[in-house]
Amino acid sequence: METLHSDCDGVRFHNLVPRRNGFRALLRWMLTRRRGPWHRQLDAQPGPRPPRNSDRLRFTFVNHSTFLLQLNGINVLTDPIWSERAGPVSWAGPRRFRPPGIRFEDLPPIDFVLLSHDHYDHMDLPTLRRLHEEHGPTIYAGLNSAPLLRSHGIGNVVELNWWQETTARRDLWITAVPAQHFSARTPFDIQKRLWCGFVMQTEECCIYFAGDTANGPHFAQIAHRFRAVDLAILPIGAYRPEWFMGEVHLSPQDAVEAHLRLGARVSVAGHFGTFDLADDGQDEAVEVLLQVLRGRTLRGTEFRVLQFGEGCELAPRPKVQHERAEIAG
Repeated sequence: METLHSDCDGVRFHNLVPRRNGFRALLRWMLTRRRGPWHRQLDAQPGPRPPRNSDRLRFTFVNHSTFLLQLNGINVLTDPIWSERAGPVSWAGPRRFRPPGIRFEDLPPIDFVLLSHDHYDHMDLPTLRRLHEEHGPTIYAGLNSAPLLRSHGIGNVVELNWWQETTARRDLWITAVPAQHFSARTPFDIQKRLWCGFVMQTEECCIYFAGDTANGPHFAQIAHRFRAVDLAILPIGAYRPEWFMGEVHLSPQDAVEAHLRLGARVSVAGHFGTFDLADDGQDEAVEVLLQVLRGRTLRGTEFRVLQFGEGCELAPRPKVQHERAEIAG
């Protein structure tokens, strides 16, 4: 199966499948919005302090797309956000409806950070600055992300193209993979930074973090390249109205289809219940996901929904020698 590096015209990056919706569609959505209910849970208590490290694969849902992944003594954060708002300044942008499931002070030493793209709810500069100052992790991100991060005093950035692999540690390999989404922080930098997902591999396991994505041919490509995905982190929220959001976000139904297409042993839901970004209500994505799962056969696999701050371990793949996929240049 052919897999392509990102398509860039010298200025902007492009999806594998071009997006059709533009400003008129955005205006139509804004004028016809029918928002589901959200309620603030400011008194929600954080989960327990995670262990300092773990030899087995352990994953903890913090909030939104932020997960703590622990394996082989390594600690990794995905799209970390602890800020009160997802916006350009502290007083603007969508406000969180519940606190993070893990206190920042309770984090173990963070070795690596995976940044899927530059949207404010995924590339949160205040959180990244604090991580840089207190933990000094290496940050993996799509092409052209480093200049923005460096301009805010955040270093140790490794940029990756789609299908580009790097050795993060002698026993850990990270590959950037395609996503069906877009990037922008202002009207002037639309699609100028590459958006992506990530696959982390050791000799024992394979983890796929989808970041923010809609459905697309990339799932079949990832499944072809990585034939033994142990854990997939898939977004399920900010999906309504589907005629508009379906070009950039998975619906719960789409997430189940992606889980099956990937052949993941376990998938876990993310991107829900923290920020009001679309028309689905606070609990709607999870409720629909559970309804879809009740009507599907997962062929011996699992699709889990974790509580905020909940962590769990994934047992090694039984009696199978994990074969690491290698991506050609």
